[in-house]
Amino acid sequence: MAYVIAPPPVIALPIRDSADLFPVHRIFCVGRNYAEHAREMGHDPDREPPFFFTKPPGAVIAGGGVFPYPTQSQNVHHELELVVALREGGSEIALERALDHVFGYAVGLDMTRRDRQEEARKMGRPWDTAKAFDHSAPCSAVVPASAIGHPAEGRVRLELNGQLRQDGDLAQMVWKTPEVIACLSGLFTLAPGDLIFTGTPAGVSAVQRGDRLDGRIEGVGELRVEVV
Repeated sequence: MAYVIAPPPVIALPIRDSADLFPVHRIFCVGRNYAEHAREMGHDPDREPPFFFTKPPGAVIAGGGVFPYPTQSQNVHHELELVVALREGGSEIALERALDHVFGYAVGLDMTRRDRQEEARKMGRPWDTAKAFDHSAPCSAVVPASAIGHPAEGRVRLELNGQLRQDGDLAQMVWKTPEVIACLSGLFTLAPGDLIFTGTPAGVSAVQRGDRLDGRIEGVGELRVEVV
């Protein structure tokens, strides 16, 4: 049996200090998981359970690099996030076992077409064109949990052209990594290779062609992206 067309290439992330690669299966994202970011977007984080949206694996920019500014948008924002890379899947994962499913962590950007998102909200439509567009998920190399443990605190910061824009801490997440995994596994059967973008702190802002983004998460790594 042969495929009628060539199968798509495997999307993969580098692994720090290794020649091996981490294959990406799916990308899940947590919305409004930092209280101050939820408030800056006009929502009350104290009354909202976690909710999720997705991006296709092909949205990944492996290791960072160049982010092509999307056409038909005039307002694109950066959102710096801790990314969880799963080594093991499952459904209805128990909270106390959730971290056993983690291979490692990375630094990611959930690039967002804010104008498309606002339009979708007003019209009661899905967010796909705002969140799941091409190149919308730049992601650093994955750092194995065996090397750094499971970070529950650490500074999350992003500089835009050398100016500090986002400055938070992993400890500020409303829903912590084990809770996110457990909750998400009740909605989807998770699989090895799944990535989970865990939400962004306050300070999101628009980017323009020619901008340079430098993101860092303490104890995890760095991600550099140029907007073209």
